[in-house]
Amino acid sequence: MTTTKKIIVTGATGMIGRALCRRLIARGDTVTIFSRRPDSARVAIPGAAHYVAWDATSGGAWEATLDDADAVVHLAGASIAGRRWNAAYKREILESRTRSTRTLVTAMARTSHRPRAFVCASGIDYYGPHGDEPVDENTAPGHTFLAQVCVAWEGEARRAEELGIRTTLIRTGIVLDRYEGALARLLLPFQLFVGGPILPGTQWWSWIHLDDETGLLLRLIDDQDAHGPFNAVAPEPERNREFSATLGRVLGRPSWLPLPGFALQVLLGEMAPALLIERQRVLPSRTLALGYRFAYPTLEPALRAVLATP
Repeated sequence: MTTTKKIIVTGATGMIGRALCRRLIARGDTVTIFSRRPDSARVAIPGAAHYVAWDATSGGAWEATLDDADAVVHLAGASIAGRRWNAAYKREILESRTRSTRTLVTAMARTSHRPRAFVCASGIDYYGPHGDEPVDENTAPGHTFLAQVCVAWEGEARRAEELGIRTTLIRTGIVLDRYEGALARLLLPFQLFVGGPILPGTQWWSWIHLDDETGLLLRLIDDQDAHGPFNAVAPEPERNREFSATLGRVLGRPSWLPLPGFALQVLLGEMAPALLIERQRVLPSRTLALGYRFAYPTLEPALRAVLATP
């Protein structure tokens, strides 16, 4: 018999957070959403048990909700692709993750009955660019800005381990969704018959279907044997040129007009190479060893499923 769990989720109004909360609510869990704007969260994600006003920078009344939780899932953080990077926004990207994680872990330490599990978001940017070299959860961190963000973020999360809380880190790749993220931004050019690879086209795109992202999150919430980092990427990454060709085939559109990387850098600045060009060939070694079975291990069925969603 399935036991109802008490789950707390931050970042619940984001793409991944909304999808996760829907699955948690559907399976009967008692979901509490921490949000800066709980009224907006109530509209975006109906059906949760509680919507709690949360200050990610300091303690408050919200701390009492953490007591005796089965799991805290921390997905909050400023969007990496939210706007063109400058020094101030890069600082926001970093501090929105590290400060909120520190605040949560400090609050968990003060509870009478600590949460049993802490699942913290991270990203495959942890590894930095590696060209054609495959990387997995055992690979050392890179030295780029986003790698440094992930290292600092995970460092704050790992403080929960010292409290005896089972802690997992989900290093997420390119999440496939029709309405948000990288895929959503690629659709219009293809629909207008001007789609194509992002040059050089040989860069690896380590992707994951949104259903597998949330499926792995559920596994990390539930599996008492899960500890440490897990790559949230499908086992078959694709080079960008193959990704683009597959997308064109699924859409019934050509993939013929390459987009020069330097043009993207002019438009988007430092963010362009970090997110679209200097990527990694990431394998989900520990995820597979945990026994997680991907619903969409290969790209074309994943794209067809995503694009069939109304």
